[in-house]
Amino acid sequence: MAWKTLDDIDLNGKVALVRVDLNVPMDGDTVTDATRIERIVPTVTDIIAKGGKPVLLAHFGRPKGAVVPEMSLKQVVPVLQAALPGHKVIFASDCIGAPAKEAISAMQPGDVVLLENTRFHAGEEKNDAMLAASMAALGGVYVNDAFSAAHRAHASTEGIARLLPHCAGRLMQAELTALEAALGNPARPVVAVVGGAKVSTKLDLLGNLVTKVNHLVIGGGMANTFLVAQGVEVGKSLAERDMADTAREILAKADVSGCDIHLPRDIVVAREFKAGAASETLPVAACPSDAMILDAGPETVAHLAKVFADCRTLIWNGPLGAFEIDPFDAATNAAAKQAGALTAAGKLVSVAGGGDTVAALNKAGVAEQFTYISSAGGAFLEWMEGKDLPGVAALKS
Repeated sequence: MAWKTLDDIDLNGKVALVRVDLNVPMDGDTVTDATRIERIVPTVTDIIAKGGKPVLLAHFGRPKGAVVPEMSLKQVVPVLQAALPGHKVIFASDCIGAPAKEAISAMQPGDVVLLENTRFHAGEEKNDAMLAASMAALGGVYVNDAFSAAHRAHASTEGIARLLPHCAGRLMQAELTALEAALGNPARPVVAVVGGAKVSTKLDLLGNLVTKVNHLVIGGGMANTFLVAQGVEVGKSLAERDMADTAREILAKADVSGCDIHLPRDIVVAREFKAGAASETLPVAACPSDAMILDAGPETVAHLAKVFADCRTLIWNGPLGAFEIDPFDAATNAAAKQAGALTAAGKLVSVAGGGDTVAALNKAGVAEQFTYISSAGGAFLEWMEGKDLPGVAALKS
């Protein structure tokens, strides 16, 4: 482990600048999902228990360097306060300068300070050295607990780590530990499930995975492109026909690497893309010219169950079909339940990430059974692509 944790750094009496992810979904001024807020609680309470003073740095939305009142972090204070009973949350109207210094100087033991949106400063996304220095001047220790922002080299995620003693928070520690177990040094065989609409958005991901895993399951609209590349007609299904050559290149690369690629063996088709649309299950090569493939069929699910049972590690990103609408969530639900059961039985280490993936696993009712579900989107994908994440690299220095 090349990075330190909260257990490796002296926090007693020190102001700990903690980069967290509070970029939560809102409906007006109401937080609709507090998961990201709840996930930072262990880090905040551990810092307090170790005698430290937690001061939170975070962004919200894309204000592009301007002060946008609707993107103020002040609106998350009530939910943050509710997540930290017994601890007073103090809000500062800026993340640098006098407002931040005054809020920090007013802290009593057990208090938490939340600084205003870091992206209200144009220097944040430019990783401006002066802004990073102004932030660093507020504290004595830097704690990064925002893996979901670790793929961005910003002042609050990368620049500040160069200026202060630093470590990973509990959420960052959990993410990095889980990811190391999934791709860094996994128990083999390893299977990756990759779904989604377009091959073109996941070229780096597929190219990296075929050299790292033993089995690669391709689902969703992406699978249709691979079927077309193999000469299978897919009717009116979503498919990037201009990516057929690229799909064949990935198949060839997988063959050289010894990675088995698994595509649908049977399909569920419909003439309409809507909930409850009339559908039928057909052999994979029998899609009618006026129909769309919207899910994988039961033969495919049974095959994947055997693949999962033969593997020791699973990485999942993306659904197998149009999981948002019934009945085209069947393959995703069934495969997810199989993975959850194997994980619960101690036979599989399962790591999943990405917005659609988390939604699909929650819908299937198996999220709690998975070994780890990443709250990150872009950072999780870039890690799967084999890229070095600036926020993580800074912690190793």
